[in-house]
Amino acid sequence: MAAAPTGFKIRLEPQDEFTHTPDAASNYNESMYFNVFDPKRKVGGWFRLGNRPNEGYAEMTACLYLPDGRVAFQYGRPKISDNKAMNAGGMKIEVVEPFKKLRVSYDGKALVLSKPFEMADPSTAFKNNPTVACKIALDYDGVSPMFGGETVREDGKPMEIDPEKSFAKAHYEQHMAAKGTFSLGDESFEIEGYGLRDKSWGPRYWQAINWYRWCPMNFGKDFAMMLSIVAGTEGKPREGGMVLKDGKYDLIKECKIDSDWDENWYQTALRAKVKTESGATYEVTGKVMSLIPLRNRRKTPDGQELNTRITEGMTEYTCNGMTGYGLSEYLDQIVDGKPTGADVK
Repeated sequence: MAAAPTGFKIRLEPQDEFTHTPDAASNYNESMYFNVFDPKRKVGGWFRLGNRPNEGYAEMTACLYLPDGRVAFQYGRPKISDNKAMNAGGMKIEVVEPFKKLRVSYDGKALVLSKPFEMADPSTAFKNNPTVACKIALDYDGVSPMFGGETVREDGKPMEIDPEKSFAKAHYEQHMAAKGTFSLGDESFEIEGYGLRDKSWGPRYWQAINWYRWCPMNFGKDFAMMLSIVAGTEGKPREGGMVLKDGKYDLIKECKIDSDWDENWYQTALRAKVKTESGATYEVTGKVMSLIPLRNRRKTPDGQELNTRITEGMTEYTCNGMTGYGLSEYLDQIVDGKPTGADVK
């Protein structure tokens, strides 16, 4: 479990796997996210469902990386009237056994992109690429302890947060093994591999963070990592994450990531140096195999246009002579056409 600030504790209970009673904040969000990458077939994907019940809709995203470099993608904002279940827009997330077994399914459509970079302009991407029927069925099994939870006061009372500046009031993650199938039109794929899932709840605006680097990866059932660097609107970036080894998490206290970029400021490769609380050190290299750029835009009450970009790269990682797979997810605010975290070492 991650450490809490002085005067606070981190609480995580089995019922947190299910939906919570929403806060009064208009931007309350409760979301679950899963990824999986098959090391043999070189296929993977990630899936997210975020309920925004006070705004009357959910955010549903499905993304599949195919062996030939194509990416299948679908995003929707289906209407919802409550926060009773994770079930919207054709996607359903079921908790079979808290902290141990979960199930993700999707039955709907997906856009198949032979040139995933086209998603930088969604209207063009959807106009120029085929949309086909898509079905996903994956069973997830936890291979690690839980990491994270809700930070509360020592007496159990919740923290006071500013909804306008919040990204989430509670968040946890877990490395997983996954097995199942997905189909696109007349193509079908079996998948068996490893990944990571997370859950968060509380008020959220994507613009509450200046930039972050989030790199979950698995080298097998017994060795995995999650590297995290998060920069708020002010202050020094927070470095963290964890290393899964021998069934236990060793928390990361130092993490430096140096990235290579292409002409679009999309990451193409990275090198990370990691130091954990136990004193262990790791050097990790990553090569982006396939990437899709996504965006989130919002206007402030005074009319300012905020543009957030999230680049999602299926990435091949190497560490300690082992090869693994995962994601390099880079979030940046775009200012004058450039990501805010691009020059940060």
